[in-house]
Amino acid sequence: MQGKVCLVTGATSGIGLVTARELARQGARVVLVGRNPARCEAAVAQIRIETGNAEVEALLADLSSQQQVRELARRFCESHPRLDVLVNNAGGMWMRRELTADGLEMTFAVNHLAYFLLTHLLLDVLKASAPARIVNVSSEAHRKAVLDFDDLMGERRYSGWRAYCRSKLANLLFTYELKRRLGGTGVTANAVHPGWVATGFAGNNGWRGWVWRLAARCFALSPEHGARTIVYLASSPDLASFSGGYFIRERAVPSSPASYDNAAGRRLWEVSGALANLSPVGTG
Repeated sequence: MQGKVCLVTGATSGIGLVTARELARQGARVVLVGRNPARCEAAVAQIRIETGNAEVEALLADLSSQQQVRELARRFCESHPRLDVLVNNAGGMWMRRELTADGLEMTFAVNHLAYFLLTHLLLDVLKASAPARIVNVSSEAHRKAVLDFDDLMGERRYSGWRAYCRSKLANLLFTYELKRRLGGTGVTANAVHPGWVATGFAGNNGWRGWVWRLAARCFALSPEHGARTIVYLASSPDLASFSGGYFIRERAVPSSPASYDNAAGRRLWEVSGALANLSPVGTG
């Protein structure tokens, strides 16, 4: 990874922080993305000390805001002529239905649309840097989901867990559609289930979040274990040209039947482009 440039979202804690640290340890120049200035500063300092790699920096962005996603992409491209690895990791779960500044349901916006928009805005620099990699963090929760295109925003009926599962299915549909659209460009796209990891995930949900975190402390994987497959997808020479896979414990496994619905993948791409105010929506 010496000389490679990696961008990791949700990188100030949990598996994102470990992923950024381990890529830096391998010699990559790593750009962390977070929304809290103090946590970004602390994460950068921690990684520099632990790895001895000074080529670590952070960019601020709240990925629930499309304006901030666009500004993030602009600032990155202004200061970095190449991008070898994009890790879309930031996400969350909202048990009560909340709306973003753009009027979109929060779980879908953060867990899927932020992946879609940021990737789209960075495709030109990824292609110019080829061979390059896109790694999308999904979840085994996707197996419980089917997308309802008539109610993507959960306006008619909302369940936090169902919204989360659908967003993780969207991650896979997006990954497989990227694979089809990026064929021949030298840019690969793969998805990963990191496992149930002991992080601050879901901590924004009151007592439910407290119960979730308590259970995670007792039974979940460590962030180091959870990040292992993400780092593998981002850096392994064995995957230099492999695209369109879903990985668990460093092995490609089949995802749910719904995730292989090509028509749904194409439709999600077009709908996502419209929601992100991208027209026309191509691959670059």
